[in-house]
Amino acid sequence: MKAVLALVIIYVAMFFFAIQGASQNNVPAVHQDGGARGRTSIDPAKEADIRSLMELVGARDAMQEFAARGADQLHDNLIASVPANERGQKFVNAFIQGYKAKFNADDATAQLVDIYDRHFTQDEIKGLLQFYASPLGQKFAAEMPKINQEMQAANRAFSTRIAKGVLQDLRNQYPGIAAHARFAKPRAGQAEGATASAGTQP
Repeated sequence: MKAVLALVIIYVAMFFFAIQGASQNNVPAVHQDGGARGRTSIDPAKEADIRSLMELVGARDAMQEFAARGADQLHDNLIASVPANERGQKFVNAFIQGYKAKFNADDATAQLVDIYDRHFTQDEIKGLLQFYASPLGQKFAAEMPKINQEMQAANRAFSTRIAKGVLQDLRNQYPGIAAHARFAKPRAGQAEGATASAGTQP
């Protein structure tokens, strides 16, 4: 799979922030019209360049990867909120199957095309194409996933250290509560979408 670049990660991370938040308040709504909602007319030549850029950076593959990861998160959130019986499990399984069936990576990528059209001129898009086709751009593409992983680990360690320090400070003020307070450990890969937004856009 092509490298998942920061310019795609930020959008995808926000997308999964939304669906994860919605999963905590009943079943999230899924737009039937996908990327067609709110689309504006784009110059055909510029759209072709943007789609070439999305292909170059592996945007569609990134969408599919994060969709699978998001489905796992939704599964975990739902399983904790439904009855712990066979019918509850069937409901969760049916939801995940429906979610995967309705998630269209092409529609999600089309939303990226609209976003890039609003924020970049055609000349800037061509410049990005030239950059990612260059040796430096290829190295950036290859190294960004590794950098993001290291940033995620560093951010988690830093946040945990701060949280534990604050908890220790509150033990005297809230002895009965603080003594039993614990932080749930996130499942492997679960925090990636949230912390990926720390990456730097090109």
